[in-house]
Amino acid sequence: MALTDVAVKQAKPQDKPYQLPDGESLYLEVTPAGGKRWLFRYRFNGKAGKLALGKYPTVRIAEARDKAAAARKLLADGINPGAQRKADKLAAKLSSESTFAAIAGEWHDKEKHEWSEQHAERVMTSLELHIFPYIGATPINDIKPLELLEVLRRVEKAGNLDTCKRLRQRCSSIFRLAILTGRCDSDPAAPLVDALKTPQVEHRKALNRDELPEFLHALKEMDSNRQTKLMMELMLHTFTRVGEMSMARWEEIDFDAKLWTIPPEHRKLTEKSKKSAAPHLVPLSDHALAILRELQAISGGREHIFPNRNSPNRPMSPETLRRALHRMGFKGKADVHGFRSTASTILNEEGFNPDAIERQLAHVERNRVRAAYNRAEYMEERRRMMQWWSNYVSQQQVG
Repeated sequence: MALTDVAVKQAKPQDKPYQLPDGESLYLEVTPAGGKRWLFRYRFNGKAGKLALGKYPTVRIAEARDKAAAARKLLADGINPGAQRKADKLAAKLSSESTFAAIAGEWHDKEKHEWSEQHAERVMTSLELHIFPYIGATPINDIKPLELLEVLRRVEKAGNLDTCKRLRQRCSSIFRLAILTGRCDSDPAAPLVDALKTPQVEHRKALNRDELPEFLHALKEMDSNRQTKLMMELMLHTFTRVGEMSMARWEEIDFDAKLWTIPPEHRKLTEKSKKSAAPHLVPLSDHALAILRELQAISGGREHIFPNRNSPNRPMSPETLRRALHRMGFKGKADVHGFRSTASTILNEEGFNPDAIERQLAHVERNRVRAAYNRAEYMEERRRMMQWWSNYVSQQQVG
């Protein structure tokens, strides 16, 4: 006799589990704790089987009967419903592990050891913000170029062309990982290069020869902290990267050898490269040494040459120099990083060895043999070059 909803609801627990048949191999099992679940018993190839169809009251009688009917249909088609259930669960698991977001996570874990912690966080945040809400839950092999293009065009239409370009590149890397691991057949991001707008390359603003006197006069007249002025001057005389300058420590300076040794961890390198890279050696001119001696009176007792005023145990922020440039009236006219271009241009025009200039700029040499050779070369030439450069800069000061 078929069960009724009232009978199921009123079924009381007993000392041992017991079943209430509904007919056609469908049962309600009641446990001593009062739990109730639907079971479907069957035989397949002569072997008994049992299929759980869900708990009551989440699964009501009508739904349990529909599930039992579906199981009987599978049996009639020669399919074991228990085996089919396992196959469906495995397919669902594989599908969830093959979504774009899941593989993006794998890619991020694989690559992040070569990035700084901040960059790794920026990469994942960009995907979470711009990509995952739209195709993150989609199986990666189901994503088509047009679908990805629509997602990227949202970023493009917002005017973020650089972000759009980087996102396409990151998506392409994720698809390539999926191809290599057998979860994707093609890279739908690859053909989108020509479908997206190309961001305009904006070079760092650099001073030319004629602008140096005006800049140095503005620096002299700037109403600012003396330490900030000295940092700007030292940047001009050494043309290092601003991150290297802000992180500089007194232990890196050898006054007797007239040398600043920048450790690999402060250089602009991938995290992986930092582990094996050599320090960057910066010959110090007499002018640079004089600036450093003045700075000793200000911060000589600190770890950093340029300590943060609010948190003296931390270095000064590179942002300080950008704000100083704005106060000097050079917003949009000059960039701190542009000092490197200014020095490089003038030194090349004056006939200095281009290889020595590149070595002084610490540009990464892509040719490994040449890089190994250049590492120890040009030091005396660079010393003369850096002294010439400091003399030249000092001669540009007017007033």
